[in-house]
Amino acid sequence: MDRIRRICLDLPEAYEEETWGEATFRVRKKIFAMAADHDGAGTVCMKALREEHQALLSHGDPFFYPSYVGSKGWIGIDLRSKTVDWAEVSELVRESYRLVAPKKLSAGLE
Repeated sequence: MDRIRRICLDLPEAYEEETWGEATFRVRKKIFAMAADHDGAGTVCMKALREEHQALLSHGDPFFYPSYVGSKGWIGIDLRSKTVDWAEVSELVRESYRLVAPKKLSAGLE
């Protein structure tokens, strides 16, 4: 979870807030990522571009369709999976941030 925390909090004006007993990462009160760590089962969920949503889910492991928010275009990543690509996780978190952050903040990202 520390790795996810660093990725999320490295973004402009990002902060962590506990909600529903889980870590949520926000920018100006809008959630761009949610992380959970239950009995060592670490996951992170984030918004995805409409075009990428189904493509990522079709890959299967480590991606999954998260309860409650999957229908809203969110994807989940099982961080325990041996197939996790941390560069891809970082890019997906940044894309989720871009989707929810004000345009002036997200414009500063590459």
